[in-house]
Amino acid sequence: MTAEKLFLLPLICLLIACTNEPSTPLATSTPIPTEIPEPTETPEPEYVLVWQDEFDGDTIDSTKWNLEVHGRPANNELQYYSDSAENAFIEDGNLVLQAIKLEEPYIGRDYTSARMNTIAKANFLYGRFEMRAKLPEGQGIWPAFWMLPAQGKYGNWPSGGEIDIMELLGHEPNKVHASLHWKNEDGHEFTSSEYVLPEGDFASDFHTFAVEWEETEIRWYVDDVLYKTATVWEHNRNPYPAPFDQEFILILNVAVGGQWPGAPDETTIFPQQMIVDYVRVYEMP
Repeated sequence: MTAEKLFLLPLICLLIACTNEPSTPLATSTPIPTEIPEPTETPEPEYVLVWQDEFDGDTIDSTKWNLEVHGRPANNELQYYSDSAENAFIEDGNLVLQAIKLEEPYIGRDYTSARMNTIAKANFLYGRFEMRAKLPEGQGIWPAFWMLPAQGKYGNWPSGGEIDIMELLGHEPNKVHASLHWKNEDGHEFTSSEYVLPEGDFASDFHTFAVEWEETEIRWYVDDVLYKTATVWEHNRNPYPAPFDQEFILILNVAVGGQWPGAPDETTIFPQQMIVDYVRVYEMP
């Protein structure tokens, strides 16, 4: 080995040693953890107010209601329906429908009362229909909040159907009834249920009565408590969900007597009033 090579050998070894030293890792920033949002559920659509009467005016709004005038003895009732201001009027921001016992018969009737509807003024197909009211009481008194077809699409009652949102028999002032009527191959058919107040009665304070009507399901409520659901019915000539797939009108009335409640007796006090705070209709957007 030459002297020149002997001189270069230490230098070569030094370079090799430096090359084989472990490299120092570059400094890196600590990653910030990110929160993964939980999936959110799509909110259910809510009912939207589309029609209402708050009864804030001085008189009954004739653009929304018709007052019926007749003495037709439906259900063997005993009243004559009048448009008199004694039977239907606005007082203190409420609608009052009043049943009166006459001192002398009028057109063969011993009682007058009021019945009003939305014929040719408001028709409805599906939605939530709501009334807040204080109800009358007494043997033979029969208030109701209900619906009938706007047109004779499926024929006369009961083929066209009927939705009873609220009915009360005056001798049971703590109980209201919900019903659905239609006609099948066997004739008149119906389903019904009842709601009893936990305490008190419907004549002592205001309560809210409502029905939520969908294509294949109808639900009844008192003060937002669900107490009846109907999903099964059949029509005598048309496929389900007829007849509850057509437009209906609203009806408010106070009947006197009839097959269901019976006639007034010596315990019945007159006049009797159904006092209505509001009627509202909601639909899905």
